Amino acid sequence: MATTEDRRELGGEEWRKELYDATPERQGELFSTISGLENEPLYTAESVPLEYDRDLGYPGVFPFTRGVYPSMYRGKLWTMRQFAGFGTAEETNERFRYLLEHGQTGLSTAFDMPTLMGLDSDHPRSLGEVGREGVAVDSLADMETLFGGIPLGEVSTSMTINAPAAMLLAFYVCVGEQQGVPRSELRGTIQTDILKEYIAQKEWIFPPEPSMRLVTDMVEFCAQELPRWHPISISGYHIREAGSNAVQELAFTLANGFAYVDAAIARGLAVDDFAPRLSFFFNAHVDFFEEIAKYRAARRIWARELRGRYGAKNPRSWLMRFHTQTAGVSLTAQQPEVNIVRTALEALAAVLGGTQSLHTNSFDEALALPTENAVRLALRTQQVIAHETGVVNTIDPLGGSYYLEDLTNRLEAEAYDYFDRIEKLGGVVPAIEENFFQREIAEASFRYQSEVEAKQRVIVGVNRYQLEDEPDVEILRIDPALEQKQIDRVQALRERRDSAAAERSLAALKEASTRDEMTLL
Repeated sequence: MATTEDRRELGGEEWRKELYDATPERQGELFSTISGLENEPLYTAESVPLEYDRDLGYPGVFPFTRGVYPSMYRGKLWTMRQFAGFGTAEETNERFRYLLEHGQTGLSTAFDMPTLMGLDSDHPRSLGEVGREGVAVDSLADMETLFGGIPLGEVSTSMTINAPAAMLLAFYVCVGEQQGVPRSELRGTIQTDILKEYIAQKEWIFPPEPSMRLVTDMVEFCAQELPRWHPISISGYHIREAGSNAVQELAFTLANGFAYVDAAIARGLAVDDFAPRLSFFFNAHVDFFEEIAKYRAARRIWARELRGRYGAKNPRSWLMRFHTQTAGVSLTAQQPEVNIVRTALEALAAVLGGTQSLHTNSFDEALALPTENAVRLALRTQQVIAHETGVVNTIDPLGGSYYLEDLTNRLEAEAYDYFDRIEKLGGVVPAIEENFFQREIAEASFRYQSEVEAKQRVIVGVNRYQLEDEPDVEILRIDPALEQKQIDRVQALRERRDSAAAERSLAALKEASTRDEMTLL
């Protein structure tokens, strides 16, 4: 056995054999990441060779592993957003104002299921869903109410909507113009990521090919008319919420991003004309280091592919800017206050991973839409991280960690394995049609759930440390009368509008859709 002095001279293999292996490990729990990547007990310079310029570099410098901007949070904090939307436009407008008054720096809009599916509130399929999971928007008048008194020239707005994204963006542009804000000055993001709908969220209206055409129309229109607007937010968040692991979220999201780039180039657009305004949306789950490594690998892959494969010359085309939301799927209905801790750690991972904007989930969201108190606490979580923890005082403080750099490299390699498999299937759309993504996610979800049920992965309050009698938590309840209020509103609008003019416009839109080029009506 080595003496104390000898131990200082041990190499990694000797340390493992003589010291570590002599100490029993805890049994019954996994030491791998949620994605199943095995972790060594210790990482050293011997086990993780690093080439600084290739693997890390500097913030704001290719390959952007350490961040997309030179000063990162020393120059500007991330945008603090809280997802908001319920009931009618009036109620959500009040929540918007409340959040802005409490220090939120950007708006993030949740729409109800009928709006997401392109249905009016009085459609038979909308019954019971109006205003339940987001705000109901049926018309320009609703959008005017939603953003009434909110200066669109001063705030950045995110809208989580996909299949009907073109219509909601048109409403928003109109409201901006009514406020005297030219469309060229509007700032924000509209999700428009239809590929992830087929893969995960399932809120789609048209088949993949015409949907891709509509997305490309949006990219082209925004490149020409809304230079400060992100026309698409390529979203791994929903892929993760559907049950994928971090590797799949990383790989499938980037594969979708490359598919959108391919479609725009096939349309005849130059990559540097649209790529700088593409943005991403990732999940922040509870596996702390795996999440940080995921963001770093994503930036590096995107930069290398845009510069190498697509020949982008503008350095802004190489930047992966992304929004992050803490993991809804990690929230538990059991002991919901524990979700405050989970969310804080997930938010910290997003910040240490270099996110550009962040939404922190409220602790009660496993039960219902959040109350004002829960939303305020979620926002305060971000503010504590920003102003009290010191993690913003230096850029990429975990960069150079042997473990983190090794994990970043392994996630990148796993992503490229998926890219190869998707390419062999003919690309993203053929892979969707063959249910490739859905099968992969289902298998990952089954494996994770099996680990939880076997108690190999501990979920506090669920499979360990349970409480027999849990206290009730106050939740937000949507007044059922709001549904009828919204139905009455849309029916009154339909009665007073010029029906003949509406039919002519719809006919013109239908005719334009039969042509190959994008047409501005």
